[in-house]
Amino acid sequence: MKILDTLRLDRMKWRHWVLLLLLILVTLTKMIPLWGVIYTYRVYPVIGSLLSPISGIFPFAVGDIFIALSIAWVILYPIYEMGLRKKLARRFIFLAAKSGGYPKKKAVFGRVIEYLLWVYVWFYAAWGLNYSQPVIYYRVGMKPAEVSEVKFRKFAYQYADSLNLLSEERRGKSEKFNCIVDDKLKNRVRDAVLKEYNKIGYREGINPPFNQHPHAKTMVFTPISSMSGVTGSMGPFFCEFTLNGDILAHDYPATYAHEFAHFLGIANEGEANFYSYLVCTASQDKAVKFSGYYHILPHVLYNVFDILGEKEGEKYLKYIRPEIIRLLKSDRQYWQGKRCKALDAAQDFFFELYLRGNHVEGGRKSYAGVIGLILAWEEKKRLVYPRTPAFLKVFAYFFRCPLNFSFSFLF
Repeated sequence: MKILDTLRLDRMKWRHWVLLLLLILVTLTKMIPLWGVIYTYRVYPVIGSLLSPISGIFPFAVGDIFIALSIAWVILYPIYEMGLRKKLARRFIFLAAKSGGYPKKKAVFGRVIEYLLWVYVWFYAAWGLNYSQPVIYYRVGMKPAEVSEVKFRKFAYQYADSLNLLSEERRGKSEKFNCIVDDKLKNRVRDAVLKEYNKIGYREGINPPFNQHPHAKTMVFTPISSMSGVTGSMGPFFCEFTLNGDILAHDYPATYAHEFAHFLGIANEGEANFYSYLVCTASQDKAVKFSGYYHILPHVLYNVFDILGEKEGEKYLKYIRPEIIRLLKSDRQYWQGKRCKALDAAQDFFFELYLRGNHVEGGRKSYAGVIGLILAWEEKKRLVYPRTPAFLKVFAYFFRCPLNFSFSFLF
């Protein structure tokens, strides 16, 4: 009885027991690798197929509104209960406390903590547990690329040739780069990206689309997002993805594909960039293909200067068509003109904590990991894998994993 009195288990209501059970399940899933696989390939697609159509009914980003209201409630509720309610009750009788009296500070903050715990559980149950899945190297069955100047130089110049050719074709068709994203382009991009994601599916370590009519929403707080340099986000609470309303047309396809990867259960930013590159560059739509190549250009340039040296980097810049470099500089000026340094720094700090808190190796640096993933993927395509054992085929079928899935992370 003393233990019960100390823990106050006798005062716990049924919702507290449900919350406790969910917290335990979330914690165990984050700790047990196999549970992370089961969640990503079996549980999350079901949750996504239920939440996504519901949130799709609304033309605005439901998650953005929910987050804003939650922040407002967490701040204002204690102020109201402990400072304003008694004063307002003198004028409005319906605000007066009932027979139990006004709640004490302990009870007020207890409610706030309970609400935050429910939000925490909802976040992880609805999408956040995708952070617990194995990294892409295990899911696809490929090895990390070894740093090789020869191989990277070959990749970099082949990449530049593809980018230059696409740019020349766009110039020949008189297609504008910095044009507005209209509904026609949005529909083209949606169809092209959806088509390619349907093709790769489990084969490349990602869920196939569980919603064949996805609706990318514009961020409710686009100006604030632009100030902090955010071009898109995954809304985990209602399984929706949002795009910054200030995105230019040539960036829209790759950004859409990046956020769509998050929508399909990819949590790592570098992996989302990789899938964006994969589906965009495979598309028959030249605008989508160009966006896929152009989107990783800053990462390629960074690696060229870092691996091949400054002299080779200057040579490489001259190898890329001038209008592409001008576009890159123009984009940089465009976004810098919208940024607020203080808000940008704050967003970077909290996002870094968020990524590291979810065990994303390297934090924000995981964005740049896309080049390593592309090189590893190119190497994987050249390798011949041994025949898959029968028991792994059964496991892969049941858990919807790719046949080349590596299970070594379990041991």
